[in-house]
Amino acid sequence: MAEFKVNVPVVSDQPTIEVTFGATSPPLKIGRHTFRLEVEDNSGNKSQPDQVVVFVADTEAPTAILTAPRQVPFGQPIPLSGERSIDAGGGNIVRWIFTLTDLQ
Repeated sequence: MAEFKVNVPVVSDQPTIEVTFGATSPPLKIGRHTFRLEVEDNSGNKSQPDQVVVFVADTEAPTAILTAPRQVPFGQPIPLSGERSIDAGGGNIVRWIFTLTDLQ
């Protein structure tokens, strides 16, 4: 495994490596990231660089956490809150959709 930092080459004698991140280099943010590869032969000749773009995507659904009082006086407003909801996948919650699903 190789710990990557921006614009710091990682040299390997193997053709395949795994991108990891440590305490000083957190995981890549969601979005577009470019990796570059150059190879060198046993005579010291270097290739032209090749690049690949990798999109880091948020593929985990957020978790909705709804809080409300268990009882309110008749005719009073009912406060509903989704502020404790989280998106552990790295995204940001941008919309809260509240729906009344039952009338007794």
